[in-house]
Amino acid sequence: MILDYKRTEDGLDKAARKAEIGRMRAMLVGQQQLIRDAKLPVVVLLEGWDCAGKGNLIRELICEMDPRFFQVKNFGRTPEYEERYPFLKKFFDVLPESGKFLFMDTGWMEDTVGKYLRREITREEYDRRVNSCNIFERQLRDNGYVVVKLFLHISRDEQLRRITALRENRDTQWRVSGDDLWQQQEYEQFLKTYDEFMESTEKTAPWHVLDGENRKTALYDALEAITGTVERAIADGRYEGKPTGYKFPLLGGPSQKDADLTATIDPKKYDKKLRELQEKLAKLHNQIYRKKIPVVICYEGWDAAGKGGNIRRLAYPLDPRGFDVIPIASPTPGEKARHFLWRFWTKLPRSGHIAIFDRTWYGRVMVERIEGFCSENDWQRAYGEINEFERELTDWGAVVIKFWIHIDPDTQLERFEARQNTPEKQWKITDEDWRNRDKWPQYEEAVEDMLQKTSTTYAPWYIIESVDKKYARIRALQIVTDALEKAVEENVTRGIKSIKGKKKEQK
Repeated sequence: MILDYKRTEDGLDKAARKAEIGRMRAMLVGQQQLIRDAKLPVVVLLEGWDCAGKGNLIRELICEMDPRFFQVKNFGRTPEYEERYPFLKKFFDVLPESGKFLFMDTGWMEDTVGKYLRREITREEYDRRVNSCNIFERQLRDNGYVVVKLFLHISRDEQLRRITALRENRDTQWRVSGDDLWQQQEYEQFLKTYDEFMESTEKTAPWHVLDGENRKTALYDALEAITGTVERAIADGRYEGKPTGYKFPLLGGPSQKDADLTATIDPKKYDKKLRELQEKLAKLHNQIYRKKIPVVICYEGWDAAGKGGNIRRLAYPLDPRGFDVIPIASPTPGEKARHFLWRFWTKLPRSGHIAIFDRTWYGRVMVERIEGFCSENDWQRAYGEINEFERELTDWGAVVIKFWIHIDPDTQLERFEARQNTPEKQWKITDEDWRNRDKWPQYEEAVEDMLQKTSTTYAPWYIIESVDKKYARIRALQIVTDALEKAVEENVTRGIKSIKGKKKEQK
């Protein structure tokens, strides 16, 4: 057991330990400047028993650090509104920029173990979350993050002594919660599950167990773990992970070569079909809201392919309180300084809501690849990271729909010239559009790679032929309504099975 822990005596007397703590504190302060220079983001996760002194330890760790370059985040019981987002979102939200520290008072371990032991999640969901934590930590490492994981350990008797002392003082009674008392009662079960979680999440970033019964040795060991890990990271330079060899359930397409760009719709039938599908979508929007089904719709495509008009027809029938259209432009400096998926995790919809992304995370394997805004390792690795991201969304229960709005070069040229020659549309055409057009073959190759490597059984790509924009709008609306209708039906089926299962257990 990792928590079958006995600290090895270091031979330091009280004065020597105090001096070493002072030296390492000064070292940590100096490392703040070094990680800024090296553009290294550092995440220090502190987990441990209730009443073990996590808050006090963080205070001692940061007391001499420059507060402009670190943050402290506390994660207690997840509030109801956060439960309507994917499990990992709250941890992605707080990721630091390159060159800064983040100290976390509990995190993905406590959130997973606590929910499992309170029976808020099943064993199957627990195992899935453990896997998600491993993916999260690996993605952080591969994108240059330094992760230090600490666990503050105390015995059952020591926890009881501290709880009793807090409850006997009326000024500190409020610090003891029902969860603290429950954990003390179920100490052995927590010990077993904490240890199981730690053994399952050792591969990317090892756990450092601290003796929480002696505050000075816990501080000494914590400083040693943090400064040692950061020192090695500075010496080695920013880590850049290579593409993983993980297999995903790919569909093997679709391909641009198979698209029928002659596809069209009879203009006389367009208005009627549009109205029918929009009315259907409005009803489905109410149903997915009631059933708390999240929806993520992604639009990618050639410049001037008609994404904007397509999105407008899709958004028109939706309740404006229940959806967002999220335009994605070039990343800001703050976005560039974080994991490339960070700016998308932070914009995910609540359950029951719809997010429509106009451009997406696929910029990493298209424009960033072609323009050299990231390394080859980065964009090659991104196919797997994106598939993992979308798997996390669908495991959460989201419907993920991805459109590639497709036209040919001649149609694009015709539309570019029309925009350039129409005063009220000139804002739609930029020098960058013309530069991108010159690189059509490179983009075509990148798009084909994207379609082949990221069209999965759980998040497939749809090519929407858009030479006839009206045809494209109807096709996109049909795909969305079909997908939402299927999701509602599957939700009802799961609900019936769940009720039957509970009745069977009661019998």
